[in-house]
Amino acid sequence: MKRIHFLAITCMLLTAACNSPETVAQIQKANRVVGGGCEGCDLYLLGMPANPTPETTIAGKDEPGERLAISGTIYLNDGSTPAEGIVLYLYHTDATGRYSKGKNKNEATEHGRLRGWVKTGADGKYLFHTILPASYPQTKAPKHIHPTIKEAGLTPYYIDEYLFTNDPNLTEVERKKQPNRGGNGIISIEKNSKGEWVGQRDIVLGMNIPGYE
Repeated sequence: MKRIHFLAITCMLLTAACNSPETVAQIQKANRVVGGGCEGCDLYLLGMPANPTPETTIAGKDEPGERLAISGTIYLNDGSTPAEGIVLYLYHTDATGRYSKGKNKNEATEHGRLRGWVKTGADGKYLFHTILPASYPQTKAPKHIHPTIKEAGLTPYYIDEYLFTNDPNLTEVERKKQPNRGGNGIISIEKNSKGEWVGQRDIVLGMNIPGYE
């Protein structure tokens, strides 16, 4: 799950970006580099809706798996002021533990079909509906959701994955590996009256992000 430096934008990405809120010209302009590199972070552009909203559904009702909803607030670096206009991109495995491909030509195949975007309003809040991801097949990797943050004027950067306290694969060793980027990503989830897993995670922009002022 470790990510390495990634700077190249592929021809496929450049083509898809034309349908994104960020144009190719904007991508090529001087967004200040933060985060110490992020393999695949630029893929958040592929298939991104023109106007993301604070709430989205990543996995529809026909997607196999246990239902999951996660909400939270994204704060500025002071940890208390809600951050407006922040894009949070998310992707994860399906109920088999695979990044299964979809039919949309604009999908980032490396990330699978279960991808989504939220963009915060003035209150900094977000909510996404999906399924509980599965561990990679035949491994003891913790279940996780990959998040990427995009702020205006900065390159996209990853924060700690969403991990789940009730996951038996989330060992003490795995807990200690987390760098706390954007704040603690280990969340407690419980089932509501509808049988849906629900949890909450707040995010602090720039927290433990290299190069962030």
